[in-house]
Amino acid sequence: MPESWRLMLPDDMAAVEAVAAVVHPGFFERTEVLTERLALYPEGCRVLERSGVVVGYLISHPWDDGAVPALDTFLHRLPEVPGTCYLHDIALLPEARRGGAGSQAVIELIDRAGRRFPSLSLVAVHGSAPFWERHGLRIEDRPELRAKLASYDENARYMRRIF
Repeated sequence: MPESWRLMLPDDMAAVEAVAAVVHPGFFERTEVLTERLALYPEGCRVLERSGVVVGYLISHPWDDGAVPALDTFLHRLPEVPGTCYLHDIALLPEARRGGAGSQAVIELIDRAGRRFPSLSLVAVHGSAPFWERHGLRIEDRPELRAKLASYDENARYMRRIF
């Protein structure tokens, strides 16, 4: 089945919400919060389509280095001088995880982010740190983030790749 990543559109939000409900049932975020991310930085939002059906998404945006936006909260604005491209979320339905679509999206994000930002950062959850390490991100122990990371899960890790 042909699949490809494309820019996310406002009309994709119901499908994005459906993917999030399957992939991240413990990390609820209101549709309005995700819609705001898309409105603030549309070039950082993508969906993975397979035969016309959304089976994954990626949401990223400029942010302050060393900071982690709380889950399910509005950003209201992006920083004037961002220190990082923050990968808010990447999610693929189980049937879309084979074949390298996730790595393809990350490689493309790293390429785009590396041309504009000093770093790429994210919070790794569900034991995904080894995946991110393969893409050049490293765990950073930041004591000031411990409480916020614990709100994700006990194994959440702040990770960053410096360009």
